Formats: sequence, C-alpha cells, structure tokens
Amino acid sequence: METSKTFPSVETPDEAYQKTFKNCDELLPTLPQTKGWWSVQLFQYHGFWIHIFGIRGSMLIHDHFKPRSTDIVVATSPKCGTTWLRALVFSIINRASFDFSDHPLRKANPQDLVPFFESIIHKDGSTSFVDGIPSPRLLSTHLPYSLFPTRMTDDTSACRFVYICRDPKDVFVSKWHFANKLRPKELPPLSLEETFDLFCKGVSHYGPFWDHVLGYWKASVESPKKVLFLKYEDVKKEPLGCVRKVAEFLGVPFTPEEENKEIVEQIVKLCSFESMSNQVVNKLDKRYQQRPISNSDFFRKGEVGDWVNHLSPQMAEKLDQITEQKLQDTGFIFH
Repeated sequence: METSKTFPSVETPDEAYQKTFKNCDELLPTLPQTKGWWSVQLFQYHGFWIHIFGIRGSMLIHDHFKPRSTDIVVATSPKCGTTWLRALVFSIINRASFDFSDHPLRKANPQDLVPFFESIIHKDGSTSFVDGIPSPRLLSTHLPYSLFPTRMTDDTSACRFVYICRDPKDVFVSKWHFANKLRPKELPPLSLEETFDLFCKGVSHYGPFWDHVLGYWKASVESPKKVLFLKYEDVKKEPLGCVRKVAEFLGVPFTPEEENKEIVEQIVKLCSFESMSNQVVNKLDKRYQQRPISNSDFFRKGEVGDWVNHLSPQMAEKLDQITEQKLQDTGFIFH
C-alpha cells in the first residue's frame, strides 16, 4: 500500500513577516526594561535602549529587507542633526531633478522625503512598500550600526551609510527639550537633573549615546567607502566642503559646470536652519495619532554650544569625563 507523502509547507512572504512580529512579542518580556523619557517603555536590546517600534523595525529589517547597491542610509543618534542631514542628502542626490525655487523641501518636511527606515519597514504588513520605492532609496535610521544585517554592512554590499554625530552636551540638552515636547500633558515635565542622570548612565532612546557613535566611527575607519562619518560642528563650520564630501562619497561629485552655477551654495542655503525652519510646512504644530511629533518640533535652535545655557559647570565636566573615558584609545575625538 502506497503511503502518502507530506511536504513541508512553504511560508508566504506575509506569513514570514508576521512570524517576525510574533518573535518580537515573545522576546520583549525577556528583555531588561525601563521608563522612556516620554511615555514609551525602553527595552535593552543588544546593548542599546530602544522602544518596541525600533526593536520590531530592526528585526523586520534583519529578517526581510532586501538591500540594493544604490541604497543610501542616513544614520544618526537622535538630536544630532537628523533633519539637516536628510535635507542635505536628498538635495545632493536629486539636484538635477528640481528647481531650487520650487524645491520639494519648500513644501515637505525632510522626514517625508527621506522616510524613517524603522517605520516604513512596518508599513502594509509586508516589505511591499519599501520594495516599491524607486532607486536610489534614501532611508533614515536611528539604529546602531551593529543592529543591521551583515548583508548590509559587509564589504560585498554596496549600500552606503552617511552618519552625523554631535557634542554629547548639546545632544543631551536637545534631547531633553524634545522629550518634554513629546511627553503627554498628564505627565509632569522631566527635570534637567533627572534626565541628565539617565543620559550619563546610557539610558536614552537608542543609547548609550557613546556606543552608538563609536559603532559608526569604527565602521567608517574599517570601511571608508561604506560609511561616511561627519561631525555636526564641522558641517556648521564648513558646510560647502562637507556637502562636496558627501556628494563625492555617494558617487555623484559636483561637476565644474555645477560649481560655476553655485549649486553647492544653493544646496547649503536651501538646507540651512534659517531656511527650513521658516518654510510654512515646518511651522505646522499639528500632531497626528500615529505620529505624536509635529513638524515644528524638529526645529529649536540648531546651534553649536547651546549647552552652556543649561548645564552647570559640574554637569559639563561630568559629561566631558564620561566622553573622554568612553573614547579612550579609539582614535576618535569630538573636537
């Protein structure tokens, strides 16, 4: 008598996608957790404090994202110049497609033009949305470099990362202001002292801050064609040179003709804090259910050294000491 054969069932892409959600839900209760700076809980995931959305996004990217050689990932620790870098990279890559007088950055916030990777990988319950973005895909992330799959980070992959960091004293102050904007009205404001203590201990969104920076720094040293490492203060001081550097890194250097037309200068002007913060779209103070952040929340001062108006000398000294200790023997310094 012939026995019937059984064949293993083949998962559809959507089923595999949902399996990652299930794996994430099962993992979360096993992770160390703490209160976030606003309402969301933070979980310690592979050494970093990340909220549920970020962990799930990381797992979905790891399990399902198919990188292309033309992908460009704009990477930052929060409050290090994310909005600015998104605008600059978008303008550099698309400079031949738009007139500066009627540029998309005059009508849309940079986050709408360079979407948040951890968010769009969730969209539509599969990878169909992110797969459908035409090349070159510009994606923005706060994820640490170590959380990306090796198919994106090893030297056989041509996708590139542009990273920007910032003086941790300014990062902390900016994060503290931002967190208090996002905290639900029923919660009391975060005190500077309480938040400072958390930041120093590494407990902040996508923190510890120093580990995040060093992950990208080491990758930029080991794979300079894959990871470009910028400092916020350098971009402020020499914006024209930094824009040329980014364009060169992305394989689209400015031509002599473009230089004669002052395209670099126009990009710098369009993407400046003054220009972007004064666009009508970025003055909007609407908060939506799925996104509790309004466009205006992304623009506060954009200055270097504003920390002196908030931190005591003792606080500044403590942060400098932690920074010095964390960066010892790495070859990296902030200034």
